[in-house]
Amino acid sequence: MALKSVARDRVFTDEPMSRHTTFKVGGAADVLVMPSSVDEIIKCMQIFKEYGEDFIIIGKGSNLLVGDGGIRGGVIKLSSDFGAVLCEGNVVNAKSGASLAGVASMCLKNSLTGFEFASGIPGSVGGGVCMNAGAYGGELKDIIRSVTVFKDGEILRLKGEECDFGYRTSRIMKENMVVLEAEFVLETGDYDSIYSKMKELSSKRNEKQPVEFPSAGSTFKRPEGYFAGKLIQDSGLRGYSIGGAQVSEKHCGFIINKGGATAKDVKDLIEYVKKTVYDKFGVVLEPEIRFVGDFV
Repeated sequence: MALKSVARDRVFTDEPMSRHTTFKVGGAADVLVMPSSVDEIIKCMQIFKEYGEDFIIIGKGSNLLVGDGGIRGGVIKLSSDFGAVLCEGNVVNAKSGASLAGVASMCLKNSLTGFEFASGIPGSVGGGVCMNAGAYGGELKDIIRSVTVFKDGEILRLKGEECDFGYRTSRIMKENMVVLEAEFVLETGDYDSIYSKMKELSSKRNEKQPVEFPSAGSTFKRPEGYFAGKLIQDSGLRGYSIGGAQVSEKHCGFIINKGGATAKDVKDLIEYVKKTVYDKFGVVLEPEIRFVGDFV
């Protein structure tokens, strides 16, 4: 296999995607490869294209629902092998496979403030930048100076303002660019204050979110003028289940895998929640989650 000449022992066939998503569901990918450098990423993409195979690129799979029928073609996973984080002064450079929690830890270590909001987001830099991840009033766009991407055979460096960041979207997402690394500019702060803030946000998250169950985080985007979780709760759907998928009893904005869920269970529940909320309030809920693969 040509991919093995590039990524050697990091190429897997018929790989269950339940191992690579935070929902812990999903069928097998024909091929999954985990490159460890920019050069390997580009070569893997070129090989898939050369053989006429479709492929997707994922990070930690924290915003992903893979169908039970799996993924035909390839998956390029930007894992921690491509996750270096470097700090120079108040600038942090992170490869796209780095976890947001890992970047937050580096910021704490260097007494840099501004990244605390992202310390508990269970995703990678690449995915987070692509969708402009945010929590507790902060968004990545607020601290990004530049993003290095791969598009149409070229490596480009975009300034933050060139990325057209919006609520859970960006030019990077719209134009199917591949994030290679991001540069964040932060402010010098006090170590103890930063640590205290991260601990406070962690406590809030553990108290209010169903972190003990597999999920993809907030299932729906925030509708303008509303809160998705409140609409779902007021629709009488707290704890509502389809198969192993459930509207969280702790926070109705989360759909969780309470045990043994299939991707179909999750997708069917998402559709049921959308219909119920629309019928009751006339509000269209839009999922934050990406749906990929074959749903059977």
